[in-house]
Amino acid sequence: MSTATATAATGTRPVRIVYFAWVRERVGLPEETLDIPADLGTVADLVRWLKARGEGYEAAFVDETIVRAALDHVHAKPQAPLGQAREIAFFPPMTGG
Repeated sequence: MSTATATAATGTRPVRIVYFAWVRERVGLPEETLDIPADLGTVADLVRWLKARGEGYEAAFVDETIVRAALDHVHAKPQAPLGQAREIAFFPPMTGG
């Protein structure tokens, strides 16, 4: 069954979500594959959905403006559409020196 067929049949789609640094520590997992609702439109929608999953997620995303995201290895803003991304990563802001 293709991803499109699975999405149409269940209203969800599988996505690999990867957490880095203190986001990983607060969530308590380095990564997971979740069946996310197919109607989640943006990175911000996904963050709100994750926060509802429990205390660790709530702690990781307490300030949604701080955590950064990447869709299939490309940096994305909160308003960015999820599209058909297969991997979504969350990480704290980086500093250079």
